[in-house]
Amino acid sequence: MSIETSPASSPDPEWEKLIASYHSGPEKTPAVDLMGDTPLTPAWTKTSTGWKSRANVGRVNTVRGFRKWLRRQGTEHGHAAQVYRGAARVTVWVRGVEGVEVAKAKHEARRAHKEYRQAQWANGKRLMPGSVKDKLSREMDKAAEDSERAMSKYRKARKDARTLQSLRAAAAVTPLAAIEGAGLYVGGGPGGLIAAGLTLTGLALVGRRTTTGELWSDRDAKIGDGDRMTETMLNRVYRDAKVIGSDDVLKLTTPCTLTADGKAWQVVFQLPSGTPAKKALGAREGIANGFGVSVQQVHQTRGNREDTIHLRVSLKLPFSSKPARGPLLDAERVNLWKPIRMGVNLRGEEVVTSWVERSGLFGGEPGSGKSAAANDLLLAAALDPTVRMYLADGKAGADITPFEPIAAMYDTDGDPDKLLEILQHMWDVEIKERRALAKEHGSRKLTEAMAAVDPRVCLAVLLVDEWSSYGAAADQKTRQEMERLLRLIVQQGRALGIISLAATQKPDGDSVPTGIRDILSIRWAMRCLTPQASDTILGQGYASAGHNAQDILKSQRGVGIYMDGEGAEPELVRGDYYDDDEVAAILERAHRLRQEAGTLPLGPLDRLRAADTDGSVLADLLAMYEGGVELLPAARALEGLTAAGHTVTADRLALLVPRTEEEKRRQEIDGSKVSVYPLTAVRRAVADRYGITA
Repeated sequence: MSIETSPASSPDPEWEKLIASYHSGPEKTPAVDLMGDTPLTPAWTKTSTGWKSRANVGRVNTVRGFRKWLRRQGTEHGHAAQVYRGAARVTVWVRGVEGVEVAKAKHEARRAHKEYRQAQWANGKRLMPGSVKDKLSREMDKAAEDSERAMSKYRKARKDARTLQSLRAAAAVTPLAAIEGAGLYVGGGPGGLIAAGLTLTGLALVGRRTTTGELWSDRDAKIGDGDRMTETMLNRVYRDAKVIGSDDVLKLTTPCTLTADGKAWQVVFQLPSGTPAKKALGAREGIANGFGVSVQQVHQTRGNREDTIHLRVSLKLPFSSKPARGPLLDAERVNLWKPIRMGVNLRGEEVVTSWVERSGLFGGEPGSGKSAAANDLLLAAALDPTVRMYLADGKAGADITPFEPIAAMYDTDGDPDKLLEILQHMWDVEIKERRALAKEHGSRKLTEAMAAVDPRVCLAVLLVDEWSSYGAAADQKTRQEMERLLRLIVQQGRALGIISLAATQKPDGDSVPTGIRDILSIRWAMRCLTPQASDTILGQGYASAGHNAQDILKSQRGVGIYMDGEGAEPELVRGDYYDDDEVAAILERAHRLRQEAGTLPLGPLDRLRAADTDGSVLADLLAMYEGGVELLPAARALEGLTAAGHTVTADRLALLVPRTEEEKRRQEIDGSKVSVYPLTAVRRAVADRYGITA
């Protein structure tokens, strides 16, 4: 391997250009940020939207700070308590320690005076020898001198103390008086109030420490109490959660900052050597406790290194507000070959996913929002008029009923035989046709470039909702055949433009066969009842690594842990929600697009007419049963077929629509007994001969 170098003296055009653009002149402005300061002030902050966002963040932080201040006032760290302590400490300082010397001198003076009084009393006795009298007299004189010296020392100590106290009082009061006087002189009454505020602020600073020496910042600050995230708080929380040792320290690679929208604190840090990221990711409960928030507000992801953690602590419960308007309501049409939006993440960013050559598994307990999440893909596919849709609902609900008019094949009754028919059609027809198209284009897979030049190349979406319901209703042979076909479609249809999606309320091996579940690349775990259920959707070990769908609250409907198979880590995502009226509006637009493009699926009668001549006869015959008619007179049936352009005799009609002996009996219609053709007989004939349910 060689590295190209250039001599130091060689001119560098790029550098010269930078220097030239940096010099300012009469008509030049700095065009390059040589010091790298621009990234610290993003350009969007200078736009109207940026100013609005910053103003909103400022408002939120102001309200939060005021509430925090109110809570503080009831504690020993309240500002009134600080001012009181400050005033008391200034008073103690002014008084000083000279009082001890004064008290000592006073005590000495009292003792000396007491000794003098005793000596005076002893000298006053009359009946004693002269020599004793002289001795007592000398002791009295000496005691008098000691008493006088002690009083002089006491007076001096008291004078010195008063002098020092006066000097300290002047030192304490003069600045306050100067500030107050200056305030009154410059600003009058308002200036005096400002000066008084400054005085109180100074006293509060003096008294900011409690009698035990603690500061407001020394307590166990918590984000849930309105405190800001700091490095000290971060280390304390992770130590208390037993993630790091008592002597370990987290290394911050970014500062603790609020997000641009002001909704969360975020930081990136490195764990101490030997501490795996999995240990931090699995300690969410302890970390949430340390921050004073709920588990749902703490979100950790592993960085691009094993020792790196990206931490986000939301100030409020994520996704607790009303979801925003879904983008598909304003989309005229969608190109499913391109990535589509599946929802928004914690940071408010769009989560987009390319479904080409992909398949997915959505799971979660009933009411967690699986159907709404699946609608994000189905509605987008509906707005692409080239996409064929194959839908099956094992729980026989109404979730896919609105899609019936545009679906190529569907089952809303939970009928295993109908699902088997759909899967068999996809394997025998769709897969076969798509293989032929890929071979024709000389490729192993179908691509968007082929679709641009060949209208026959298109995507197809297969949804199987609640596989377990189909399996429970089918016999063993049918169930095994359905599993075989679905596995083949998922495996081989991926490169042929078939997107497979499975949704289930109970994500286990019975709901979605393991062999199929393991090859579904995109996972979305909605709220689950157990960590094991969450791991069944996302993969083994994700719950213990901090990605546990059991932690999602019931109030967070439509929220799930999303893993698109390409991202480094799963993330919490809320899918876009569309109510019934919005779904109807989108599907009405989808129907119009498909009608204009000529891609609406053929109905039963259209498919019957396209089969052969007899099928056309039967289709026109079925069209005569309108308005709830169950019995059609044979004569009227022949007249209607003749009017439709068919040459049909009574014998041929009898062959086309076999009837039982009971059905051949004449029925009384309009006062006359005539031969009739029951609607059930015609439908039976169509189903037996063409396999079409009309």
